Amino acid sequence: MHHDVIVLGAGLAGLAAARDLATAGTDVLVLEARDRVGGRVEQARLSDGRTVQLGGEVVGRAHTAYLGLAEELGLKLVPSYVAEPGRMVRATPEGTSAGEPPHWFGDGDAARHAALGAEFTALAATVDPDDPWSHPDAAALDRLSVGAWLRSRHAAPAVVRLWEIGQLALAGGSYERTSLLAALRKSAAVPASGPGDYDYGDWEGLRLAEGSATLAEVLGRELGPRVRLAAPVAALDVRPGRCTVRLADGELLTAGAVVSALPVGPLRSVAVTGVSEARLASLHRQRQATAAKFTAAYDRPFWRADGLSGLSESEGVLGSTWPQNEGVLSALIPPERYGVLLGTPPHLRTPELLGEIADLYGDEARRPLACFLRLWGSDPWTQGYVTQWPPGEVMAVGPLHGTHEPPFYVCGSDQWVAGYMEGAVRTGRAAAKEALRRG
Repeated sequence: MHHDVIVLGAGLAGLAAARDLATAGTDVLVLEARDRVGGRVEQARLSDGRTVQLGGEVVGRAHTAYLGLAEELGLKLVPSYVAEPGRMVRATPEGTSAGEPPHWFGDGDAARHAALGAEFTALAATVDPDDPWSHPDAAALDRLSVGAWLRSRHAAPAVVRLWEIGQLALAGGSYERTSLLAALRKSAAVPASGPGDYDYGDWEGLRLAEGSATLAEVLGRELGPRVRLAAPVAALDVRPGRCTVRLADGELLTAGAVVSALPVGPLRSVAVTGVSEARLASLHRQRQATAAKFTAAYDRPFWRADGLSGLSESEGVLGSTWPQNEGVLSALIPPERYGVLLGTPPHLRTPELLGEIADLYGDEARRPLACFLRLWGSDPWTQGYVTQWPPGEVMAVGPLHGTHEPPFYVCGSDQWVAGYMEGAVRTGRAAAKEALRRG
């Protein structure tokens, strides 16, 4: 069957693109390998009615595309864990502390940390997030890791450690293996309300009241029969006016244009012809962090009794925890610790992760009502969590990043500055707009 547009992938990017195309009267078909919509957003419901987020979860004030789409769909946004009272906990092998400063800081470390945060913010203001390649020092900034930059600015090891534990809490990869240009670009995309490389309120201050995956579920219901599940794509041939998609079972479909909303990992498994070598090379060069998400649901937020917020940064297998809902804790396992998790016998993974949470908040953490573990780095249809940018990769991927080669259009969180749900919605709607503009 021939369609005006075929969209590959029913994550937020593909669903957002398909909705705008369908609204404009386009005959659009969405192909999804899984038996559900949502991609890296997914949720489960507990018997008491609470929703538990297993993937993407929070957004911030500058995530305007996501916020706009949520408003169009009539979905309510509420403050996220950032509004929780109490102190953050930081845990390292030699100790645990709540509040500021971290327990490993010495004299002068807090002042140097603040000064470096201001310097980083000022440097980020010189980078155009839409065109970092135009920066006069782009190549040099890209070759330098954030860790190396900190040391070049005379950061003491204690300060470097604080930046590193915070970065691993986000599960995007170590600052020792993150391009400074990529980090500056990310900061420039969401200008901080204060100095530093990342502000939780700016990036993560809001969530959907009904759960982040609700947005995908609503889009899926709107599109209805336009979404075809359990339909993995094996090959794509792009030709002006007639693109051919071959499914894994051999079925052939044709369309006037194709929008790829596949994560960069699974896209590498699709045999693509008719797209320039340069564009494919840019796409195939992109990397994703192999991270996992763990969620534990309790009958009450017991950590509050000790004046704690539920937010933590850790040097254990877990990189972070935060409260996603009343009595529900989320946690991330960063790439550097993913191998440790995979090396743990499956039946021991949950007890050991709960043990780490108990080290943070007390023995009650060992007795959840329910637990969920999503190995996003090993999931065949994601092969990663958020975009990862080692030193040199911004220049290697190049300015073709996020661009289109009609009738082949590209979208997804990987194609924005720093991944995340905003990137999916933003690029999905932009791809639809460009496809409609070109007819």
